[in-house]
Amino acid sequence: MRHTRRTTRFRSRTLAITIAVVTLAALVPVVLSLRNSDHPANTANAVTAPGQLNAAQEAGVAGPVTELDRTFLVKVRQAGLWEIPAGRLAQANGSSEAVKRAGHHLLDGHSRLDQLVREDAEILGVELPDEATEEQQQWVDQLTGLRGEEFDRFFANVLRSSHGKIFATIGEVRAGTQNDLIRRHAREANQTVLDHMEVLEDTGLVTAETLAEVETAVTPPK
Repeated sequence: MRHTRRTTRFRSRTLAITIAVVTLAALVPVVLSLRNSDHPANTANAVTAPGQLNAAQEAGVAGPVTELDRTFLVKVRQAGLWEIPAGRLAQANGSSEAVKRAGHHLLDGHSRLDQLVREDAEILGVELPDEATEEQQQWVDQLTGLRGEEFDRFFANVLRSSHGKIFATIGEVRAGTQNDLIRRHAREANQTVLDHMEVLEDTGLVTAETLAEVETAVTPPK
């Protein structure tokens, strides 16, 4: 009889301990949740999925944006605003396959760069224009009115001149920028512009006068 009472008391005590342990285990997440709610700063340690960093965070990590960086993004945007139409005109008005090929490269390269520059400008808070410069618009107007070999010559030379000048600007920006996004953008722009210069030269229509004019424009004054 005594043995039975001891067994009963032992089982009761074991059951009570088990209940207490289970109750404490259930309370731990609640306590941790309450502690976290008391310290909002802890939410900064939450893992963010790739591509979901907000613009302010990304801009802060990227580094300072100089006036030259801003001007560079504006020039890339303006280049796309006239060279994409020029590429389309090459398909319609050009007479040689080399010119049409160059136009296709312009369309493809500047379409990608234009998307990238709009994304980077939004992240960095840089306002971009919606129109090309007056001079660039005049070039498009001239190309629109030309046909055949006359179109080919003007197309190859005006675009080779424009690309040569922006190519020098890209090197200057990449050499001095402290901003990670601008560095990436300069790398992409450098590859695109180099490709465009090469396909324009492949037309066989770029003159020595055009290259000399570019050299004069990009050479720093002594």
